[in-house]
Amino acid sequence: MALLKMKFSQQRRVRLAQGLWLLSWLAVMCGAFIFCLGVYLKIELLRRDEVMEDTDIHAVPNLLMLVGLASIGANWVASRVCQDSLDASRFPRWKVLLLGWYAVAVLLCCLLLAVVVLSYALQGRLEESLKVGLRNGIRFYKDTDVPGRCFQKETIDRLQMEFRCCGNNNFKDWFEIQWVSNRYLDFTSQEVKDRIRSNVDGRYLLDGVPFSCCNPASPRPCLQNQLTDSRAHYNYEYQSEELNLYSRGCRQALTDYYMGLMNSTGPGVLSVILIQLSVLLSMRYLQTAVDGAMALESPEGESEGYILEKDVKATYAEVKAKALDLLKFAQVDPASEVAGAEEGEKAAEASAKAATTAA
Repeated sequence: MALLKMKFSQQRRVRLAQGLWLLSWLAVMCGAFIFCLGVYLKIELLRRDEVMEDTDIHAVPNLLMLVGLASIGANWVASRVCQDSLDASRFPRWKVLLLGWYAVAVLLCCLLLAVVVLSYALQGRLEESLKVGLRNGIRFYKDTDVPGRCFQKETIDRLQMEFRCCGNNNFKDWFEIQWVSNRYLDFTSQEVKDRIRSNVDGRYLLDGVPFSCCNPASPRPCLQNQLTDSRAHYNYEYQSEELNLYSRGCRQALTDYYMGLMNSTGPGVLSVILIQLSVLLSMRYLQTAVDGAMALESPEGESEGYILEKDVKATYAEVKAKALDLLKFAQVDPASEVAGAEEGEKAAEASAKAATTAA
């Protein structure tokens, strides 16, 4: 018994074909939107590539671009099928191709759903990647004369100013690393010598931060150095003072930014999935209705359209049987291989004997 069976007159088939043609072009535009969304997200990730340890998160924009392009192609084909559906001489050529088209359409819906899941599932990987990448970026901040790291200072400074953040977790991260290059230190100064001697690793550590951590919204002139010394500044108490620095760490700022981008794609991608499913189901109704009319040899008569020719269980069993038959056909029988090898050996021996006799 056919699943979700409906009656289609000639007029209803025409309207279905016209509606599906419009829906197909809407799906083409949605595919273009998905592709552009993937490109935008890819560019935004590449802009911060220097502060990311791995590229696992790139799976999301890569999938979006792949699915977007495939959706454009698949739905363009659907629009062509709609144009040929009412021409008895042109529609039969699509019958075999539509089997592959259905597989592609289902795969597109599954991949789009995977994009939505990945957008939420990769948050932990994104945070860890930013944690390691930012830690290295801050550590190499001073290496302005080292090849491959000379732009690290500019990258971190622009990052902190753009996202209004400071350090990896907070501004105190700058206290734990030497962020001033040795070339700018006066090693004849007693203060510099004392700071270097006081550190086990011989680093010049400061209770200060780069200028890019300063919050311009603060009414007080920026305090960058001697932040832990309450006596170093007038009317200042380190423990209770609301510092004029950005309080949020850059890891949290970037995680919120990228997760906001990817989470905002969720509703849009789910809408595209619904449109793609509508195209898929409408195409199936159109195909079966037109095939039914052609089978009755009455193009203008009433025909039946359905999603599945049999119920779900019977359809599954039929598809499984066909798949097993294909696998059996593709396999080579070991017995036949052995028999073929023996025949080949006998033929070679016979040829050798004939050659010896002739000699």
